[in-house]
Amino acid sequence: QVQVVESGGGLVQAGGSLRLSCTASGLTFRDYAMGWFRQAPGKEREGVSCLNWSGGSTYFADSVKGRFTISRDSAKNTLYLIIYNLKPADTAMYYCAAVRYGGSFCPAWDDDNTYWGQGTQVTVSS
Repeated sequence: QVQVVESGGGLVQAGGSLRLSCTASGLTFRDYAMGWFRQAPGKEREGVSCLNWSGGSTYFADSVKGRFTISRDSAKNTLYLIIYNLKPADTAMYYCAAVRYGGSFCPAWDDDNTYWGQGTQVTVSS
């Protein structure tokens, strides 16, 4: 059974930084594209940063370019997202997702073929 579990969210002041982690189990990690999505209250879910399955290609939403860094540690089956210079607009539930042999352009990932975590809340105070 595939499980995707996020951690690392919290309450942070604007300008601070945060590292989110996502550990996946029950799958062959190297075969999966991994990514981070977020959803703020009243807004649609947004793909913010993703890695293709081979790790050679990355995607960042325009709203986060230059402030978000994504990486994966295959030895630990873990995906990371480091957020720098946090802004109140970054406040959202952050979800980790996995797609087998997926590309890096995660806004195009098919929900039916995506494994989702339960999310971790990030709240940025001004």
